[in-house]
Amino acid sequence: MSARVPVEWRIAKRRGICHLRPDMPAARPFLVYRDRIGAVSELGFLRRQYLGFSRLRPVWMGRTLLPAADQVGEACLRLGGNGVIGALRRLAFRHLGAVPPLPLGLRADQDRAPDWAPVMHAQFARGGALALPLARALGHSLFVTLHGGDVSKHKNWRPGSLLAQRWPDLVGYAAGFVCVSAAVADLAAAHGVPVAKLIVLPIGVAVPDNPPPRQAKAYLFVGRFVEKKGITVLAEAMRRLRRQGNDTPLVCVGDGPLRPLLETLLREIAGVTLTGWLPPDQVQDQMRQAAALLVPSIIAAGGDAEGLPSVIPEAMAQGVPVIGSDQGGIAEALAQPDSGLLTSPGDAAALALAMDRVVRDAGLAARLSAGGFQTAQRDLNCMVQSAKLESLLLSAIG
Repeated sequence: MSARVPVEWRIAKRRGICHLRPDMPAARPFLVYRDRIGAVSELGFLRRQYLGFSRLRPVWMGRTLLPAADQVGEACLRLGGNGVIGALRRLAFRHLGAVPPLPLGLRADQDRAPDWAPVMHAQFARGGALALPLARALGHSLFVTLHGGDVSKHKNWRPGSLLAQRWPDLVGYAAGFVCVSAAVADLAAAHGVPVAKLIVLPIGVAVPDNPPPRQAKAYLFVGRFVEKKGITVLAEAMRRLRRQGNDTPLVCVGDGPLRPLLETLLREIAGVTLTGWLPPDQVQDQMRQAAALLVPSIIAAGGDAEGLPSVIPEAMAQGVPVIGSDQGGIAEALAQPDSGLLTSPGDAAALALAMDRVVRDAGLAARLSAGGFQTAQRDLNCMVQSAKLESLLLSAIG
């Protein structure tokens, strides 16, 4: 990058246009659109999509920068800038698709400093719909990653919703839809995305050369406390285990609207711990003490469904046995022999049986640990998956 670029970024920042760090490396920057940047539950899997990039540099853009936004990426832009004028610009962008002033070099009629790559990557279906006017104004190719609930929730497709209004144009304009599982690709196809525009690319994780040492002390749940995560199924399975004499503790990492249900479980039976959200290194510490990771997901009443919960490859990379629901991306991730145990969605008795087997059968636990780790090494390494995503974006710009 030329020596004059830092000065230009400082000028742009004074105008309230961007919050971009001036020390960007030489790889060509490109825009990643996420409407709300920095949600705690998204930090890990959003960052990992770009860890293997070498020729492109993600610059995040969104309407809202949450306190943890700087943990997603080193460069973040708040669309529209600061103050009252910025807020009005964001309203016009949201409702009318009016593109506000942009950082220097993004528009074709400006001096290109730095040399932006003419490609955009939007996160989630609604993010793609919001980013569409921006991509069109810039003349950039647009790819959209679909994660699961963003295409499965019924409310997202209500007549008059932003996604429903812009979806036909988005399908026509986008160069491709990156789906975290084949199940998500099927949902997108049902909503009219041509097969030629569908790319199945699970999000990977960092995989060590060998699984780290582990002490199997407790069952582990990691995620939002919402209906689709199977919180009610998990609570009933724990009650069954206690009645059967299984006193293995349960650690639940996360938070959400169904927390009162787990707090009730905590009062009813012994050995339940609610930690709240934890930083990634502390989640890994919990995994090193996990007898099994529990992913008892269901399809919620409103249609909300899993794509591929990122905690599954994270656990497999740590050699933690995984017990998950036989549906969608969960079933795809655990499809290989001994990569994990699958139970029928919503079946608390089957979940309790699988949980009991893992703690009572050391041989089974060892096979699941080894099989899951091998699957993570082979199919879910974030550096490999990330490099595939970069190649896909580069293919659109020659």
